Amino acid sequence: MGKYSIGEFEEIVLLTVAVLYGNAYGITIKEEIETRLRRSVSVGAMRIALKRLEKKGFLTSEFGEATAVRGGKRKRFFKVTPFGKKALEEAMAARQQLWEAIPAVAFDFKFI
Repeated sequence: MGKYSIGEFEEIVLLTVAVLYGNAYGITIKEEIETRLRRSVSVGAMRIALKRLEKKGFLTSEFGEATAVRGGKRKRFFKVTPFGKKALEEAMAARQQLWEAIPAVAFDFKFI
């Protein structure tokens, strides 16, 4: 994996940004993860993951327009980069190789 290495939570965040294409900002990312995976996500952990993914070049971000609803505060929208897509593809391939390497008997629980 090398330069495309990502952790499990980073992978989830990156996948969620892709799922939310065009509408991926802090709160929507958090809510999507919590809804789809039934997993609680702290704002701090998510922010750290987003910063780390952006620093690694897997994500880009830009500010949207200011809105009255948010008191003029602009949202930071995220998008997956080609480098981020490659990281996701490598993570998926690595997992697939492991699944395919499991001998059938490993899940034959009648022997336990």
